[in-house]
Amino acid sequence: MILDNVASESDMLERKIFYFRKPGKANTDRVFSLVKSHAKEFGISTILVASTYGDSAARAVEFLDGCKIIAVGHASGMPIDHTGSTSEPNFQPFTTENRRKVEAKGGIVLTMSHAFRGGAGSALRKKFSMRTESDIMADTLRIFGQGMKVVIEIAMMAADAGLAPTDEPLISIAGTGRGSDTAVVLKPVNTPDFFDMRVKEIICKPYF
Repeated sequence: MILDNVASESDMLERKIFYFRKPGKANTDRVFSLVKSHAKEFGISTILVASTYGDSAARAVEFLDGCKIIAVGHASGMPIDHTGSTSEPNFQPFTTENRRKVEAKGGIVLTMSHAFRGGAGSALRKKFSMRTESDIMADTLRIFGQGMKVVIEIAMMAADAGLAPTDEPLISIAGTGRGSDTAVVLKPVNTPDFFDMRVKEIICKPYF
């Protein structure tokens, strides 16, 4: 049978995707190693790292020297999902020590309302136990893993803060709970342009 409109080999790209047998913190250094190689090979200079307490960010600025590191943390006073705890008002989990480490190496620490979990919708969720449209969007992305939701979320946050340009690709890193286990190449968009987001490549993720 002859198939029409089949892509030729010249129209295809071949890339490796690495899958971790288990999600979580133990994969962090391996993620950074894969990201460092990918960034060097394809000339990507900006790296986003989701980091609640700052441990992953502090490790990233040591491991990924020569790259622009933007660490995206939790907004102050927000619940921390993977512990089930509720933060006190004004509490910022990104430690002062880790912030110093990141900034001393030229990294940037960004803390702001979350693209999916933040904003006024979070008040509806808290007071009335309501599920908002952004909750549905976030839960849909979690089909691909917790880290996949977060890499997209922090890319919008960094773009909204003016730290990540929307006209060039970068690498976004996140994880399941603490640490890093997911990395992708994407072009950031501002939050109102969410549906224009395109993940160009998956570098690594857990094999659930």
